[in-house]
Formats: sequence, C-alpha cells, structure tokens
Amino acid sequence: MMNLYTFVTTFAAVALLHFPAVAAPAQDDASHDAGKPVAIVSPDGKLSVTVETDGGVPVYSVSYGGKVMIGQSPLGFTSNEGDFSRDMSIASSSCFSKEYTYTQDKIKKSCVGVRASGCIVTFAGPEGREMSVEWHVADNDAAFRYLIPRQGGTGSMVISSEATSFRFPEGTTTFLTPQSDAMIGWMRTKPSYEEFYTADAPMDAPSQYGHGYTFPALFKVGDSGWVLLSESGVDGYYCGSRLSDFHDGLYTIAYPMPEENNGNGSASPGIALPGKTPWRTITVGATLAPIVETTIPWDVVEPLYGTSRPARPGKGTWSWILWQDGSINYDDQKTYIDFAAQMGYSNVLVDNWWDRTIGREGMASLAEYARSLGVNLTVWYSSSGHWNDISQSPVNRMDRPIVRKKEMEWLRSIGVGTIKVDFFGGDKQETMRLYEDILSDAADYGIDVIFHGCTMPRGWERMYPNYVGSEAVLASENLIFGQQFCDLEAFSACLHPFIRNSVGIMEFGGTFLNRRMSRDNSSGNVRRTGDAFELATAVLFQNPVQNFALAPNNLEDAPAEAIGFMKDVPVVWDDVRFIGGYPGKSVVLARRSGDLWYVAGINAEETDLDVVFDPSVIGADAEDADARLYVDDSVESMRVCTPGLRARRRRDPRTLSLTLPQNCGFVLVMKAAGAAD
Repeated sequence: MMNLYTFVTTFAAVALLHFPAVAAPAQDDASHDAGKPVAIVSPDGKLSVTVETDGGVPVYSVSYGGKVMIGQSPLGFTSNEGDFSRDMSIASSSCFSKEYTYTQDKIKKSCVGVRASGCIVTFAGPEGREMSVEWHVADNDAAFRYLIPRQGGTGSMVISSEATSFRFPEGTTTFLTPQSDAMIGWMRTKPSYEEFYTADAPMDAPSQYGHGYTFPALFKVGDSGWVLLSESGVDGYYCGSRLSDFHDGLYTIAYPMPEENNGNGSASPGIALPGKTPWRTITVGATLAPIVETTIPWDVVEPLYGTSRPARPGKGTWSWILWQDGSINYDDQKTYIDFAAQMGYSNVLVDNWWDRTIGREGMASLAEYARSLGVNLTVWYSSSGHWNDISQSPVNRMDRPIVRKKEMEWLRSIGVGTIKVDFFGGDKQETMRLYEDILSDAADYGIDVIFHGCTMPRGWERMYPNYVGSEAVLASENLIFGQQFCDLEAFSACLHPFIRNSVGIMEFGGTFLNRRMSRDNSSGNVRRTGDAFELATAVLFQNPVQNFALAPNNLEDAPAEAIGFMKDVPVVWDDVRFIGGYPGKSVVLARRSGDLWYVAGINAEETDLDVVFDPSVIGADAEDADARLYVDDSVESMRVCTPGLRARRRRDPRTLSLTLPQNCGFVLVMKAAGAAD
C-alpha cells in the first residue's frame, strides 16, 4: 500500500519505579562557582540544560542526545521593581536529586514514578535585584519557574512582561493553534482555545490573528526529534500565558490581552513577595513517545486542598449535542436518564436553559428519578454575565462567592454531584482566580467541576482534587455547526493525542454513532468517519468524565457490537503507550485499564494505512483467545472479530496486521500478560 507505516515497536514494558512518596529534594549534590555556567543533566544523561549569562542576559539552552533542541534563549522578566532580564550575573546555584511517586486516577497514568535532577540558579543585578530560576530536569522533561524574594523592603510586585523565550534550530516546523482576538465569536466569548491547528508550518508563518499561539505547542526539530511546550501550576496567583509570534528567531512568553473578558481585570500578574511564577514545561524526545506519554504537568505540582470525597470519574450522555436546545425539557431529559441507565452510565448532563425550561422543582424531581436508576445529574452554568453577551442561563450564579455558595448548597440538597461551567473567555489573573474559587467552593459542597469555553488545564488534575475536565479544544459541538468540521474530523483527531490531550484531560464530548448530526439521524451534517474510528476516539481522547455523543436511537440503528463496546470502555486508565503515527495524519496508541489493554488507531490520510503491531511489546497477552478487534473495512462497514479472523497473519502468528482506509479506525482489546482468565 502507499504511505506505509510500520508500527512494530522495540521497547519492552518497563516496571514502574518505586520512589519515596514525599517530593522533597535530597541534600545538595553540587554547588557551583558564581558566574560560571550551570549544567543540569537528566538522570539518564541524555537531556541537558545549560544556564548561563550572555552579556548580562540570563539564558538557557536544551540538548538531547547531544543534539540542540532549544538554542540559547533569554530568561527573566520586567516589573515595577525593575528589569530582571539584563545586567544580571549568576550569584550561586544549588543542585540536587529528586525521587518520588504519586497516584492519580484522572490522568493518563494511575501511578507515576518521578526521578529528576533539580537545581536553583540565583541571579543578581544592580540595585539589589535578585531572582532565582528553579529547574526540574527528568529524562525527557525539563520545567522551570522563577522564584522571587523580597526586593529590599518591597513585598509585592507586578510583572509587566517576560523575556522568557524559546529558540529552535533552523528548519524546525510547528504544530500550533492561534490565540484569537478578544471579544469575538459566539456572543463575544473568545478567546476560548477553540481554533484550528496548522500542521508542519514553518516557524515564520504568522499566526492567524497576530496574537501568537496558545499552549500546548508542538515543534518538530528536523531529524533530531520533537519538543512540546506548555505550562503548569497556574492558579489564582498568576495569569495564564501563551507564545508570541515568531520574532528575531524566538517565541516569547506573552501575557493576556487587555481586551480579554471585556477589559475586566489586569493583563499583568501581581504577586506577593517572596513569590513564584508557574512552571514552564519542555518535553523532548527523539520520537513522539515521550510527547504522548509525558506526565510533567502533574509531576511538578501538589494538591492544594482535600475533599470530603474523591472525584467521581464516569461515563455519561447528553441530549444537547444532537437534540440541541429544544431537548432541555423534563421529558427529553428523562429519556436520556433512561438511556444512560440502559448503557450502564453514571451521568447525564443537563445543558443550558434548564432554569427556564425545567425549573428548580423539576430539576429536583429529575435528580431524584436519576438516582433511582443509579444515574447522577451534571448541571450546566454560565460562568458569569458581565464579560460577554451570553443569554444562555443560568447566568450570574458562579462569578461571586455569596450567590455561588448558595447555589452549591441547593445543588447538594438535591443530590447533584457535578457541574459544567461554560463561557470564560480569557487568561487574566482575575479569571484564573475565578476558576480556582469555583473549584474550591465546589469542593466544600462535594461537587466536581467541568469547564467549557475555557482555558486549558495547567496541572489542575492534581492541584484541584474535584476538577474533572476541560474542553479547551475545537470539540464535538462543531461537528453539528458546520460540515467542514465533519470533513476535518480525522485530521483534528490525529492531532489531539500529541498536543492538547498530552498535557491535560480533554472533555471532548464525542464518539458519534449517528451517521447524520441531528435528532432524526436523517438530516444535518454527514459524519465522514467509520464506526470503529468513533470507538477509537473513546480511547484516544482521555478525560475522567466522558459525556459521549450517543443517542437513544443508537440502541436500534447502530451496530450492536459498537453499543456493547461503548458500554464497557473505561474512562480511567492505568498506563499509556505510544505505538506510532504522525500529528494530523495518523495515531496508534495503547491504554491499559486494570488487566485489559485497549489499542486504538485512526487514519486521516487519503492513502491507506498499514498497521503492523506486536502486542507483546506493550505487555499484552499475544495469545489472548478472547481478544476482540473492532475495525473499519470502509467508512460504511465495521467488523468485529477475533484478531485471527480479520488480520492478515505474518510469519510471527502473534503479530497483528491490518489496513485502514482514510477516516477509518480500529480498537483491539486484549488482556495484559499474566492477567488471570
């Protein structure tokens, strides 16, 4: 076949490292002479960060396997207390090793072992200016943040801009999504991290709106490998950041636009001193495996509070995605509760307008009915009403603590355990504070939180125990809004596992089994993808609360095997492995839940994709007699069988070989090696 990809991997299953549970630095391993460059090397010796000054400018560089991945790039910032990006020198440094483990049931791995080299490099400048850069360097990840002491007697600071930049080697290509203009789009709700990606673009290609690019950002460094940039640890004490357009060989950290959120709030973060900035993260690999498998957003943060109960991952349904606003009434919601119960799902999302079309007494009745069937309600809210033109209600219930707590007390009284809060539109510190306040108050009332029309999560899965999802992507609703989104579904789906979903959970709301995007399944936009493709996205897209785009009619008009799969597919995973693919073209990866591996793949290219896969390389049982293969022969034809019945066997009888046409996919479900029958 043309465009042949061979996905035979050579890595073996690696046992999780077991480290001390407390993430405390070991005693200092090394200190360096003032003024000398500081080298920080990963435990395996492949990733190296060099920190130094160049003409008084703090700079750093990153190499992997002896190849430059990020060239000499500026560090520092300017503030109302002076310029910390020039006339600086290295005053001291202290390096140490870190080893620890943590568990997390909301991300791509349930148990994470961390081993890294840490270092704090302190810079001093004129008039007593001082800052430190703290580094965390693991085998495929580097992260850094600024530590800022009190400047003499000054105990607060406003940071106006950062010099923090990233210089990639010539010939690097990009996979980026632009930051939109502020106060545009639906009811002036942007920016909301819902723009198209451009794949394999040159660095000097201007961004669509001229405001740079949102995190995360993926770069292909020629033949040397890949770099993924993002940030983590953003809370109410800072703003969210992005990348500027490419200027003078650099991408630079940029702060929110003053126009965001209708001009409410400052575009420059203010911090108390001593203080710290968020972590900026850099994931590096010779292949895409470290990009897909990274856990750096969560490795460098800690939980900020406890909760009365753990978050409740689970599968759900929602009428709005196919039946739209007209379905937000008592009878249709009751129909979807029945559907969720038939599917064995734990959640039903009741979307906008419920306060007008169902009412509070009706919602209490629905919640009681749902509980009788083992189903929980997720209830929609607008984030506010004073920074956009949204009329979808309820509005003005989540933006201030007095009314918010009263609302959450009512939600708890009727047994609602999850809310979805929508339409934020900005990355200012004031907005980050609102995200945190909603989460913190909800935790006090035993409520989990999903965000939509929002920024991307930045380590929040671990920081906020009751946080269970964010959209922050051109998600499933767009397939309803325009045929062009359906036409590009495969292309977009082949990007998210490498970029957006790599650094944060992604509440996409997808997996359609309707062929047409409408309630009657005979009108509206046409789905271009096969059924097994849609099943594959349930594995490829990771979020602990998944509201799938299924409909009650699918019990009759979708393949019974597809419905059976959607009843059983997990939303909580223990491990992830990259098998193969290329952003925007194809992706094959494996996720493990308990003793089952789910290997999923999709193809977006016009030419057929040949997949060759040896299950033993991920620790799956290649002799599993009960293994099931769901595969599209074409967009209109899905087959389900044991691998031996569908696959073209190679000399090794354990090896799976199959061909995927464009817009088609597959899922292979099999036991982990050593799993009990």
